[in-house]
Amino acid sequence: MKIIESHIVPGKTPVARFNDYAYGIFSSIPSKSGIKKAIKRGLLTIDGQKAETGKWIKPGMKIELLAADETAPKPYKTPVEIVYEDDCIIVINKPSGLVTSGNQFKTATNVVFHHAKPSDAIDRLSWPKPVHRLDSATSGLLLFAKTANAQFQLQKQFENRAVKKRYLAVVNGKISEQGVIDIKIEGKEAYTAYHRINYVESLQNDWLSLVELFPETGRTHQLRIHLAKTGHPIVGDKLYGIKGDILKHKGLFLCATHLEITHTELNSPMVFEIEAPKKFNALLAREKRRWKKYN
Repeated sequence: MKIIESHIVPGKTPVARFNDYAYGIFSSIPSKSGIKKAIKRGLLTIDGQKAETGKWIKPGMKIELLAADETAPKPYKTPVEIVYEDDCIIVINKPSGLVTSGNQFKTATNVVFHHAKPSDAIDRLSWPKPVHRLDSATSGLLLFAKTANAQFQLQKQFENRAVKKRYLAVVNGKISEQGVIDIKIEGKEAYTAYHRINYVESLQNDWLSLVELFPETGRTHQLRIHLAKTGHPIVGDKLYGIKGDILKHKGLFLCATHLEITHTELNSPMVFEIEAPKKFNALLAREKRRWKKYN
């Protein structure tokens, strides 16, 4: 197998078990969970032997990270808006209904594999890899790394909560003007700040609100769960919303509209923004007209 990175344990290194020592020594693995996965998959070796979590590390040992046997994705040739692209990263506007990655054919990863320009960087990846995820039902800004350094640095930015994200959503009810939702998700801390932009009266739901959402943590389905728990589920949410309150063929009214990162090579802030899908304002305008017509 191909060796990606190699490391020699320096002299006078304090005694440590491998799983503790290995964190941070390879740029390709930005997290402790990544180290555990690499050990489990047999991608880390010590002096040519498969690494074990509890092995004691000594000066002079040679630790190597091996490349995984990966099968290149199949290009999914469907149109997608490319918001930004250079040799290191690519940002797309993911449509609703498309999963980020996985064993399926119709994934954002396969779409990007088809559309992305080849990178000239020395540490270019075999194909662009997503550094965060969006639910299948959620549309909006999705960031991919095209180099090993970009992948490592961007994953660290997400892990350290250094990435600023903003979403727009249409929710049921007249939500308060602003606030912070701090309901735990699966026992873990979760925080979402929000600001109401607009609200209209609705025949079906009494009120609908357009809100900005600022997740400070990144739990699975965090925004959908938080809004539902506060009595204001996102319109079109089949999983956490009001049963039967689904607009046919309209999907989920949740979109990632703002993403702010530090570029891994330029070391400068970069801001990506898109408009919310037209269906957001169209729904509010329609409900407003219907309310006036029948009241």
